Amino acid sequence: MPPARITKSVVESLKPKQMVWDAEVRGFGARCQKRDRVYVLKYRASGQQRWFTIGKHGAPWTAEQARREAKRLLGLVAAGQDPGKGKAQSRSAQTMAELCDQFVDEHVSAKSKSRTAAEYRRLIERIIKPELGRRKVPEITHQEVRKLHVKHRATPYQANRIVALCSKMFSWSGRRGEANPCTGIERFAEHKRRRYLSASELKRLGEALRLAEERNLVSPFALGAIRLLLFTGARLSEVLTLRWEHVDRERSSLQLPDSKTGAKSIHLSRPAMEVLSALPRTVDNPFVICGQLNGAHLVNLQKSWQIVRQMAGVEDLRLHDLRHTFASIGVGEGLGLPILGGLLGHTQPATTSRYAHLANDPLKSANELIGTRLEELMREKPDSV
Repeated sequence: MPPARITKSVVESLKPKQMVWDAEVRGFGARCQKRDRVYVLKYRASGQQRWFTIGKHGAPWTAEQARREAKRLLGLVAAGQDPGKGKAQSRSAQTMAELCDQFVDEHVSAKSKSRTAAEYRRLIERIIKPELGRRKVPEITHQEVRKLHVKHRATPYQANRIVALCSKMFSWSGRRGEANPCTGIERFAEHKRRRYLSASELKRLGEALRLAEERNLVSPFALGAIRLLLFTGARLSEVLTLRWEHVDRERSSLQLPDSKTGAKSIHLSRPAMEVLSALPRTVDNPFVICGQLNGAHLVNLQKSWQIVRQMAGVEDLRLHDLRHTFASIGVGEGLGLPILGGLLGHTQPATTSRYAHLANDPLKSANELIGTRLEELMREKPDSV
């Protein structure tokens, strides 16, 4: 939001994740978290940017009281003091469980996308709190974090995310540099699995979807979701949370207000449009892929997907591999990586470059064609002179 004089009405008009800066006091602002609205101050001390949470909107903090407090704190900064240093030390005296709760409330809820926030909460509640929750933050050692990392080595990606999240929380709490017990922990190698459907597998998948529909083994919404994943290359969360209001039939596209990479347009091919047209619309449910609860979208596609992939004989295929297959077909048909990146909604060229090796397939075919033709010509008898 543009700067404005922070008042009670301005603060109470803020929506989740919105923030406003005061037009009078530099660095003084208010932001809306998931539930609470809080007053904050941003300043620089010792050459580094600091954030200081003054307090929640409401008793005792009104807009004017928070503004006066911001001015007082800025006076301390001008005198060479760092008002956030004592607060950071107070945080460091917490238990890890207390730090986790405060981190989620003040940082995750305000700044992270819902999917990231959900993953943070999952790691905290299922792994970090049970293992380290009772320990005082200053007492947690490098050896303890490394031991936790090694304990989850069977899932390298998750193990690395645990260390990264712990490091983020320690830094946020004021533990920096060598004081951060996560410093120096070598991450496990993460080998990203890329699985693509071959032509014969695609035929089997198509037949499995038809049979599952004819025999009523899977709901039409689950079948529609699987087909949309394949025909659009969209992410699973984008398809499951798709609303009818996002479907632009005139332009044959989906206009998503938010996604992993922000607002996004997904182009719809004729087969994708036919999938949407065939899906039943449920009264009082805004979602395209309806779930069992009234007004809700389908949450878990795994059970239906397991039935379909077993029928198709592709038991190792994940739902995300349908997105990879969409990309592989595009590269195989000669689409450039920039075009493919646009279709997939990638914001970084490096993300799309993982499919570059697939471009060797058409080159290999062309090379075979040339070699075969050369061989044919060399076998022909020369014209008599």
